[in-house]
Amino acid sequence: MAKGYVGWTLAMADRAALLARFPPAYATVMAEHVTHTFPAGPDVPLPVATEGRVVGVADDGKGVQTLVVEIGGGTARPDGSTFHVTWSLGPGRTARESNDVISARGWTPVDPAPLRLEPRYFPPQRQ
Repeated sequence: MAKGYVGWTLAMADRAALLARFPPAYATVMAEHVTHTFPAGPDVPLPVATEGRVVGVADDGKGVQTLVVEIGGGTARPDGSTFHVTWSLGPGRTARESNDVISARGWTPVDPAPLRLEPRYFPPQRQ
């Protein structure tokens, strides 16, 4: 059975402010959520944090732009990857590539920007 994931949606006011501060580099604007646990079923406890901050940006120059997020004092997710918001994508690119871009290229620090986060379960998407 397909699994969803657990994480946070961005508060809409913060999303709008971040879109103004970090213009999307590519045509498909994502800017929706931060993943905490993938895969996860609806029985997985929601994360307790409700605040974070954007501390970096990564862009491979080929269609994946992502913002690195610090939550609870760190950027490391429980699975060892990095908390992030997939910001924008070019043609043929997918959000799941954000972790690869961060891992391969690292990220550039930015002046921190506060981010309110709303914990939730994201059900599997139908293809």
